Amino acid sequence: MSTTITVEGMSCEHCEQTVEEALTGVAGVTGATADRDANEASIDGDTDVDALVQAVKDAGYTAHA
Repeated sequence: MSTTITVEGMSCEHCEQTVEEALTGVAGVTGATADRDANEASIDGDTDVDALVQAVKDAGYTAHA
């Protein structure tokens, strides 16, 4: 299953990496790709969207489904 969430506040490659690492730390996630230009992250795996949004928020960014 693939999910896309909106992520605001990424301004560089390091930001994308931080968001990707936060998302891959969520149980059930098999992969994640963040795109600062599109202000979004694509997540592969089977997990709750609320958990994804919270992981990004915990990493210091604004996120919503």
